[in-house]
Amino acid sequence: LVNGRAPHYTHRGGRLRVRPAKPLSAGAAFTVEVNYAGNPKPVRSPWGGLGWEELTDGALVASQPVGAPSWYPCNDRPADKASYQISVNTPSAYTVVAGGRLLTRTTKASTTTWVYEQAAPTSSYLVGLSIGMYQTVLLGDPGLGGVPQSAHVPAHLLSRFSRDFARQPAMMRLFEELFGPYPFGEYAVVVADEELDVPVEAQGLSLFGANHVDGARGSERLVAHELAHQWFGNSVTIADWRHIWLNEGLAKYAEWLWSERSGGRTAHELAAVAHRFLAALPQDLKLADPGRKLMFDDRLYERGGLAVHAVRCALGDAAFFSMLRDWATVHRHGVVTTASFAAHVSRYATEPVDALLTAWLRQPALPPFPAPHGSPSIPARPPYPPTNGGSGGLGRASA
Repeated sequence: LVNGRAPHYTHRGGRLRVRPAKPLSAGAAFTVEVNYAGNPKPVRSPWGGLGWEELTDGALVASQPVGAPSWYPCNDRPADKASYQISVNTPSAYTVVAGGRLLTRTTKASTTTWVYEQAAPTSSYLVGLSIGMYQTVLLGDPGLGGVPQSAHVPAHLLSRFSRDFARQPAMMRLFEELFGPYPFGEYAVVVADEELDVPVEAQGLSLFGANHVDGARGSERLVAHELAHQWFGNSVTIADWRHIWLNEGLAKYAEWLWSERSGGRTAHELAAVAHRFLAALPQDLKLADPGRKLMFDDRLYERGGLAVHAVRCALGDAAFFSMLRDWATVHRHGVVTTASFAAHVSRYATEPVDALLTAWLRQPALPPFPAPHGSPSIPARPPYPPTNGGSGGLGRASA
């Protein structure tokens, strides 16, 4: 329906084209209502099945980059954001977790209907959903003005989870200090009762596999990475997938900043490890437009983090952290590109950075390892116990 009236429409090749029965006035607001039904199933893609995924006892959604149409009609482009309200009816034994605020939970007979609302502008691939047999726990005490953080975990994994995610509230405090206020109303973590190749970020929500919970903080860098995506990727969203390094490079660098702040290896040390890793691999990746084949390559994550570190070395810490916080603030709930990032960085530089950014972002050859600009300012004495091994680690972090 368009404004309550039946339109003419066609649905072919995954595209819905709608022609209103009555012409719409230029600039006028209008409402389109699409009724649909069916059994969700993954979308076939070069990266395997994406979107709706049936688990042994439940389901989840992992849509990046093209899987959202597996379970609802949408214009599946990251730049097209909308607010969402999601209603899910399940047998009452199951817990439903979606991104955003739980509005209502209503039980009738043996079923329960869960209604969630994500009011902030949200890309289609970031609409998250998980259904499973979970116990819900709170992480830390948000206090006045703090961010409510919840976790939804299979009962038999709670003991290990409590150690592995114990420092997530400290990560939240650090990232708010460095990147500005958390951009959404709440943050939820789900641990599926089976293994996942990689964690999955969604808006206000991250999903981990049982293999990411070992009781030894073995995946702590991934906890930091997924949380950082709430700023870089979810709030500040790329215009299209050519710019994915902005999501993954900044989230990778957040891993390194957490290591640095929590008593592990510094970002400079971890950047050096990444540079040695990349130097031994083929030099055929352009960060600013990696192409479909390389957009989830491990090298994009590592080189993205290195590019951010090169900017830090060029600007110095004071200007760099002002730049980073302002990037997340100015573009909050907005859409960005590599060019807009380069222009933003240039405003904080005392010398031209065009050549540096071109070398790191637009040329395949790996530039020399950047020299630090003065002494790092984060921080003189770590306020938290060291991470296990202080590792930032190598490898892809999120789906």
